[in-house]
Amino acid sequence: MRDALWRLPAAAQAEAVRDGEVSAVELVESHLERIAEVNPEVNAVTQLLAERARKAAEWTDRRRVAGEELGPLAGVPFTVKESTAIEGVPTTFGTPRFRDLVAPADAPPVARLRAAGAIPIGHSNMPTLILAGMHTRSELFGDTVNPWDRGRTPGGTSGGDAVAVATGMAALGLGNDSGGSVRVPAQFCGVAGLKPTTGRFPADHRILGPDDPGPASQLLVTDGPFARSVGDLRLAYEALAGTDPRDPRAVPVPVYGEPLPGPVKVAVVADPGGHGVHPTVRAAVATAAEALRDAGYDVREVPDVPRLDEALDAYGRITVTEFAPTWPVVRGLLGEGGERYIEMTMERTPPASADEFMKLMGSRLNIRRSWAEFLHEYPLLLGPSFTEPPVEPGLESRDRAGRDRVGSGMRLCTVTSFVGVPAVAVPTGTADGLPSGVQIVGRAFREDLCLAAAQAIEDRLGVLTPVDPRGHLRAT
Repeated sequence: MRDALWRLPAAAQAEAVRDGEVSAVELVESHLERIAEVNPEVNAVTQLLAERARKAAEWTDRRRVAGEELGPLAGVPFTVKESTAIEGVPTTFGTPRFRDLVAPADAPPVARLRAAGAIPIGHSNMPTLILAGMHTRSELFGDTVNPWDRGRTPGGTSGGDAVAVATGMAALGLGNDSGGSVRVPAQFCGVAGLKPTTGRFPADHRILGPDDPGPASQLLVTDGPFARSVGDLRLAYEALAGTDPRDPRAVPVPVYGEPLPGPVKVAVVADPGGHGVHPTVRAAVATAAEALRDAGYDVREVPDVPRLDEALDAYGRITVTEFAPTWPVVRGLLGEGGERYIEMTMERTPPASADEFMKLMGSRLNIRRSWAEFLHEYPLLLGPSFTEPPVEPGLESRDRAGRDRVGSGMRLCTVTSFVGVPAVAVPTGTADGLPSGVQIVGRAFREDLCLAAAQAIEDRLGVLTPVDPRGHLRAT
């Protein structure tokens, strides 16, 4: 067991530390050895916090020896996206300009994972400033490689965390998602990921000063965890949920809601909006649907999700309007070619006027109402996180056709971020040597329903990772 501690699920790692079967120091060292072995192949971990992690592990072990009660994630190593603050470590956003931007305090989700006993072991890669595209490549740290096939992107923008978890370099990863940035890399790398309800997890996305970001960032961006199993994802969810005085948006809603009467109804939409879906993705949705039927869910195919195209248009207008004023400055931080993705977006989606913006915010509430009514009828929705298998790196920045193809592929992620509802991405197996998966979308603040359904799928279809990137990459 001691020779492969990094292979264990997070729950088993924490239990072994609490029981004294292994030390937290041994657990951290196992992960550090794994990072030294495979990170040169995939370039997912950017700032390794080896000595800090060792000291945190030593403190955990001293507490256990002293008879103190350890948390549910005792000693479990986790990675943190380069956009999320770890006290005393630069929050670089992947750009050289911020390489010395040392965080004065942990971001709330980092603090909550620490409070549960978990140990941050490193920052993880992302696209520069989260704006350079979907592929995880930063100006400061370079490209992150999909451990299944270097010719395919790991997805993004939280791709570094997905790769770190998939390859066993960390048991958990902490990313964020405003339109698929957790769920797409989860599908592309074969791990589980959670995008929570807006307001479920506390956050503080102030980086450059005391001012908060604009409404799009406030409403759309949610921090979310990765894990190799749904059970581990549930542990992270329980640790992250709650309130924090730094985030008045976070609400004290129970982590688990009341059971629903009768078999839970699941709406199935394999091709949201009717814009096309790859046969392997359609097959993954069908496989997941059959797994849910076998588990006793009332699974029903429905024509479509509510008002998808209208929601996509409003999402684009609201986000572009927020960052358009700062674009001349931000553009210069993205490096060569890094501006292409956003510029192609802005060409198609111009900023809104003040009057138009007011109408857009009204439209958002109206669309959210339509989704609330839909999810009242069907408490869960099953569909793809991305409507294609993993695509080639940089497709979204290559040309307009590539940008539109990627935007279309993640459309169900985009609309569910827009309306603020939770979703869990869960693997369903492999197709042509690449991981496949789906997402389970639920009612606001019913992450528990999403997790239960994802667990039912996993119980019947299995877990794909950890994966050895060396064998996969050398074979391609």
